Amino acid sequence: MEYLDKIRMELDLWQRQLSSPPSAFDHLAARVQKKINNYIPEKVHNAVTAAIKGLVKTVLFGATHLSAAPPYGTTSLIHREALIKDRIDSYAKGSAAEGGLTGAGGFVTSMADFPILIGIKIKLLFEIATLYGFDISDFRERLYILHIFQLAFSSTKGTQNIYQKMQKWDERILDIPDADNFDWKTFQQEYRDYIDIAKLAQLLPVVGAAVGAIANFKLVKKLGKTAMQAYRMRLLGNAHHSESPSSNIP
Repeated sequence: MEYLDKIRMELDLWQRQLSSPPSAFDHLAARVQKKINNYIPEKVHNAVTAAIKGLVKTVLFGATHLSAAPPYGTTSLIHREALIKDRIDSYAKGSAAEGGLTGAGGFVTSMADFPILIGIKIKLLFEIATLYGFDISDFRERLYILHIFQLAFSSTKGTQNIYQKMQKWDERILDIPDADNFDWKTFQQEYRDYIDIAKLAQLLPVVGAAVGAIANFKLVKKLGKTAMQAYRMRLLGNAHHSESPSSNIP
């Protein structure tokens, strides 16, 4: 129970931070990010848009070959999270190396590798979901994975909106259309609108190998931590409204 108490406290703090109204610093940061967006070349914006469109379509409809999650539910949560942290660290180091190589190759190389870098991060989310015991062959679970990616890289304006959509996901699942009836084009456009282009453009290590490596490392770490809290939210229940953990927790 000590470990559950610890992560419940971490989850509660994370949820409170997401639910808090934007601070003066947040408003300032949003203005700065908006200015940065205006300075980002149009070809970068186009590359991000194309990559996000491909990301959404691939994750939702190109992953039907994925098998059901292995029986990690029989493994203790502390053990599963130890494995998850190890995978996050491994991906962060690998992504840093990739960022260094693409940065050294210059802008053209970075642009070409941009979808690959995003794909690496989505692969991490698939692994995290599986380790938590969720079936990533389920269309609705892959939709949740996209929400996690969006939450990690969203603008200040979009963060709370996305977080609200992720609340009580296991209840909302019943209202989510299946893959054949899902309007992915509308979702893709809304998805793109909430992504923080200035932040996501850091995945393009166009200003040098060192910066590319550092940016990739930090962004993967952020993505991994966001994913852990997002899945804890489902396993433990909404920490703001319930003190009893889900029965899925061993």
